[in-house]
Amino acid sequence: MSNNEIMKKLRVALKLRDDDIIEILKLVNFRTTKTELSAIFRAEDHPNFVKCKDQLLRNFLNGLVIHLRGPMPPKEKAESL
Repeated sequence: MSNNEIMKKLRVALKLRDDDIIEILKLVNFRTTKTELSAIFRAEDHPNFVKCKDQLLRNFLNGLVIHLRGPMPPKEKAESL
């Protein structure tokens, strides 16, 4: 399964719009545009199709965790004995 197929399936399963995906990516300081996203969601034989790279998928998944669970609480420093 390609990264493009994973992104498509997640978008449908979670009922996300392009704006939602952009906001999720912003949670991990990854910037993209609607144009770049639409190229990822096109059919492979379309002239404007772009292969989804690992970096985009990785950042989307990390942002999705923050979006669904909330930000990770800060770790407490261990007290010295």
